[in-house]
This record gives sequence, structure tokens and C-alpha cells, in this order.
Amino acid sequence: METRCDAIIIGGGVAGLTAALHLAERGLKPLILEAGECVGGRLSGKAEIQINGWTFPNEHGVHGVWSSYVNFKSMLRRHGIIDKLIPANDEQWIYRNNNFIGRVGIGSMIRNSPLPAPLHYLPLLFHPKFMWMLSLSDWASLFHVWGTILMSIGIDPFVEDQPLEGLKFGESLKRWGPAFRALFFGLTRNGLSTNPDDVPLAGFLAFLRFYTVMRREAWRFEYLPNGGGDVCEKLSAAIKRHGGEIRLKSRVKRVERDGEWVAHLESDGIPASIRSRFVILASDSPSAESIIRNSFPADVGAGSPRPYFFPHGLAHAVIRLWFGKQPRKHPEAGIFSGDFVMHNFFWLDKIYDEYRKWSAETGGACIEVHVYGPEDALKQSDAVLLTNVLTDFYRAFPELKGHLIKPHVQRNAATHTLPALGARGAHLGIETPWENFFCAGDWVRHETPAFFLERACVTGLEAANRVLSLCGKESFDVQPYPPPEPLAAWIEAAMMKGRKRRRRR
Repeated sequence: METRCDAIIIGGGVAGLTAALHLAERGLKPLILEAGECVGGRLSGKAEIQINGWTFPNEHGVHGVWSSYVNFKSMLRRHGIIDKLIPANDEQWIYRNNNFIGRVGIGSMIRNSPLPAPLHYLPLLFHPKFMWMLSLSDWASLFHVWGTILMSIGIDPFVEDQPLEGLKFGESLKRWGPAFRALFFGLTRNGLSTNPDDVPLAGFLAFLRFYTVMRREAWRFEYLPNGGGDVCEKLSAAIKRHGGEIRLKSRVKRVERDGEWVAHLESDGIPASIRSRFVILASDSPSAESIIRNSFPADVGAGSPRPYFFPHGLAHAVIRLWFGKQPRKHPEAGIFSGDFVMHNFFWLDKIYDEYRKWSAETGGACIEVHVYGPEDALKQSDAVLLTNVLTDFYRAFPELKGHLIKPHVQRNAATHTLPALGARGAHLGIETPWENFFCAGDWVRHETPAFFLERACVTGLEAANRVLSLCGKESFDVQPYPPPEPLAAWIEAAMMKGRKRRRRR
């Protein structure tokens, strides 16, 4: 079976949906080929959960829509996908060191700090609960903490082409005190969804720049009112209204050039091929690597002149716990760090409507916690992992012991991108060495400082613009990001000027 379309889009995640929507808006007929049973990738919905006669929506995990996700929010609002977002109020840091457990709300202090970036962290040092969590070695390591923050201001890995190969984030924190190290490990796990010892230093510096260090309000984020699955369904409907097509359970094995591009796939187990002038590869990084290697063995195979770089895909576990009573007063989200097994948490009854209704009627509470590693922890059986999580959880919330209604363990596949920057020429960008073949996704090399949902959206938009330009159609504007605050911008300019002068010497 062979068919033809205006543009083949491999992968129905945020990048693929964005590319398809913008192509369809300009009158083209894109075709999304999605290997799974639903679109959305890591933003997709999951099977609903039944608890004591109540039905709860489920998804890959709670997603924060950060203030700097300007293109993602612009796309959703322009198409009426969302009316409003749910603002985050505060984030709590819960730190465990052996039998000591401390907790303090840090989110509101950082984003509402009276001091300009990058000094907006300083109010934490004068908060009594935060000070109580610090040891003498933490105070002694303040110089090293400040040095790392300055490094993230003075080095822009994406824009400057600084892969910092071989350097890891965890190694750069060896001189930090235990509480500071635990806090930044927690922030990194929460932001990058992985074990900090595995995070490349370039990825960490870019993450710190984008999410907090250059602007105070960059820490501010919001929640999708009905979860990611609802957003993906509405994006799919918009694509179809504009004439695009989506085929599920259609796994692309390889592509080849035969005058036009031909995508070879299996659809419900039946081999098929589709022709098009353009291909946009918008799958996750592991799938993209497999398709590239199968399609271009001469370029990518053993002994080839181009050993292409693909960021690793990461797995993690999501555990939801329903309780028959409310815990002590707490913010709706936060991070666990130090000796805890789990790494962040979201009280769903403070975020989503269905959980709110259940809580109002029953007096119960539901929390979602994520476990990002290390690998040995993720290899544990569901029963062992759940036991370890509950043991640690009751240390933080002892008042809930004996009130568990039901747990739910969800394993997410290794498709989450570990932010890393490969050498130029080895890390595929939106434009590739192959004519009319483009890439989109949060793993793609691009100078935009964005991460995850925003990066997927921007690269999907840019890939669509490349196709529109070649078709003689008007492209779409990419929304600019807010500039750094004046003090952070001045420090950045001074440090980069000094580094250039030193290189010239």
C-alpha cells in the first residue's frame, strides 16, 4: 500500500503536532505517523484510574508550563486550546539527612525576591528554616556556590557552542556543603528528570540559565487545567480541522530517497509506504536514532565519517498515593532531596478539578511523586519501589500513616531527553545533510535556550517554517524570550568579554 501527502511528520509528540498544525494552517496536507495508540508523546494522556467508584484522569506526569514557554503558550492561546492556566503558588523543599528532616517554601521566595537576578537567591540565606538546614560546611562553601551561579551566567552552552564534553554536573558540586548540594541536586532532578550525576555540565548550565538564574520570574510556572492529554486531543482536532491527517499505530522503520522521500512503516502490523517531498523527523531521541541509522547506513554506520550524537532517553517512575485524610498545611508541590528515594511531588487535589471534587467530598488527599533514578532504584519491582517510597514518605508526612487508600505505580518508557549538546556537525539540527529532511524535538540542536515542551514547540515551528519557505508560503513568527534582568545581563556581558579577551591572548 502506497500513498502520498504534502509532508510526512514522523512522531505525534508536541514537536510533531506543532509542525503539523502550522503546515495545515497554510493550506498544506501534513500526515503525522505516530507509533503509539495516542498522540502527545510525553504530554499524552493515559488510561483512567478507578478508585472506590471515582474515576481520575491520568497522564504521563504533571507538567509545569513555565513563564518562559512563550511559544508553547502562544500556540495554545491562538487556537483556543486553553482558556487559562492554573498558577503555582509555592514549592516546598523537604531535605532529609539521616534522621534530620527540614522543610521550607523556596519557590515564592525566589520568584518574589526584592533583589535583582542573580542575587534573588540571597533571601533564602536569611530565612530561619533555611538557615536551620545548613551546616558549617554549607556556609564555608558559599564561595563555590556563587562561582557555579556565575559560571551559568557567563557561559551560554547552546548559543556559544560549548558542549563542555566530559564534564558532569555532579562533579562540579564536590566542594559544596551537603545541604546546598542536596538542594541543587533536587532542583536538577526536578527540572531535568534524571540523576544529577548523569547530567552533562552544559545541560545543567543551560537549564539554570533558562529556568531561574537570569530572571526572577523565570521560576514562575503554571499547570495545565485538565492535564496534557486534554491539550493533545484539542491540538489533534485543530490539525484535522485544517486538513491535516493523523495515523496512529504507524511505526516508521526507515525512509529513503526515490525522487521524493518514501517512508516505510508498519500500520497495525501491515507494511506500507508513503511518499512526500518533505519529511520532518519529530520522534523522541531513541526512535530518531534508530530511524536515522536504518535510513542512512553509509552516513551513520560503523566507520562512517559522521558519528552522529543523539541525547540519551531516560525512564522514570510515577507513583500516586490516595489517602483518607489531609496532611499538615503544605504548598501544592515541591522537591524531596538528600536521603529520600523520591524526588519531587504534586498534591493533585490542589491542582486538578476531579481530584479537588473528590477531596472536597471525602476529605482525602492525593499526591503524585516521581522517582528519576538511580538506575538501580528504577530496576526494583513495583512492590519494592512502592515500599521504599512509602517508608520515606511517612518520614516526611507521619500524620498520613495508616490512612493510605490505594497506590498506583506507573512506569514511563525511556523517552525523556537528557539535555546535552553534541559537537557541531555531529548533533543534528533542524536542517540536516539530507535535502528536504528536517528534525524537530527537544533533543534537536538549536540555539534557542528553551527546554522540553517549549523546545519541542519551537523546533516544530521552525521545521514547519523551513517547509513553508520551500513551498513559497508565508512562515510564522517565533516569539522572542524575555531578556535577562539588567544586573544579570551586565555580569553576562562582562564575563563573556573577559573570556574572549583571554582566548585572544
